Amino acid sequence: MTATTKLDLENLNTLDWSKQNGLLPAIIQNQATGQILMQGYMSQEALQLTLSGKDVVFWSRSKNRLWKKGETSGNTLRLVEAYTDCDRDSLLILADPQGPTCHLDRDSCFDPSTTFDRLGWLENIIQSRKGLAADSSYTAKLLSETIDRVAKKVGEEGVEVAIAAAKQDDNELIDESSDLIYHLLVLLSHRGLNFSDVSNRLKQRHQQRQ
Repeated sequence: MTATTKLDLENLNTLDWSKQNGLLPAIIQNQATGQILMQGYMSQEALQLTLSGKDVVFWSRSKNRLWKKGETSGNTLRLVEAYTDCDRDSLLILADPQGPTCHLDRDSCFDPSTTFDRLGWLENIIQSRKGLAADSSYTAKLLSETIDRVAKKVGEEGVEVAIAAAKQDDNELIDESSDLIYHLLVLLSHRGLNFSDVSNRLKQRHQQRQ
């Protein structure tokens, strides 16, 4: 078994359920942004239900029963993939949150200043502008434009990044790079894509070259 193993219903018996009274800690990560959302515990039945269904199910230690995240609030966690670690005694669950994960109505149960969110916060803002009136914000205006117009803007920002780099002006390079990344995310959103699609492709290329 490799250091990180993708889980399915066929290899659950390879997990070590003996260390914590038949429970395994499960870290939930937003598959699109990389943000850590919460930690829960899963029994073997909870993991089976999670893998065979579409929503993440835990074992509640306080209620002593199976518990589907969001069963009351509706803020479920949609399963994408599940992995175990090298010791086969903990779980990493990649999920699409269907609303705030934390009971305090926050995206994550952890302090946002301590979690790694990549560009998810910016993608969430861009996504929230879709369908709004074009005059309500610059992002909404861009999203209402044709894809050619947005693509042209990305090209212009790319040139400005190159000029700033050639001038060896670090502050300008940071500013122009910020503009480029923002407009690239808008372009991806315009096409129904997000940064995780780009990240996954980069990982695929790296794996192919190993």
